[in-house]
Order: sequence, then structure tokens, then C-alpha cells
Amino acid sequence: SDGSIRLHQMTSEYPLMQWNDSTKGQPIVALQWALTRPAVFFALDASSKIYIWDLLENDLLPVAKQTLPSEKVVTMTLLGEPEKANGLLGIVLAKESGQIDIQYVKKKWALP
Repeated sequence: SDGSIRLHQMTSEYPLMQWNDSTKGQPIVALQWALTRPAVFFALDASSKIYIWDLLENDLLPVAKQTLPSEKVVTMTLLGEPEKANGLLGIVLAKESGQIDIQYVKKKWALP
């Protein structure tokens, strides 16, 4: 609810890493690991901003941020085929009106 993200290992109650105030206080409404690239995850905050984290490139800050204009996005999920090396990764965005939008991610964050 405060924009903090914690990375846990299943065998410990303490986080391996923690990023406080990663969304400048905005609550995180969705977070998901990339299906095609294990070190990348995406977070959506309550102000409809998507944060892309690539832990191999930078483990302190997101490598990209994208504000989604117009209508509020209420949730997201990722689509892709992890068993294929084509690097195709999409973000499915559900808007407040019920509209669905699919956007594809740059290959550098999608390739295995």
C-alpha cells in the first residue's frame, strides 16, 4: 500500500532485497515477473504508471517507467511463451471502463 517492493526467498521470512518508496508512495495494484526473462518484473501503481525492473541491469531502481495516459488502469497481467526464444512479451491492461489494451514490450526486456 506504500509502494514498497520486497523480494523474498521461500526459505526465509526476511527479504533478500527491499525497495522502499519505489512508486513515490503510490500503492502497487499489480506486480508480475516476466514470463520470458527471469530477472525482469513489472509493477503497476494506482496512478496507472508501469515500472519495469531488470535486476541484471540495475537492482536499485526501475530501468523504465511509463505513465499510461487517459483512462485509469485497474490491473495488468503479462502474456508470452516462455518455451519459445522469440522474445515476444505483452502486457494486458484492464481499464476502469472494462476496455482491454495489449502492449508489447521491447525485446531487450523480453528476450531470454
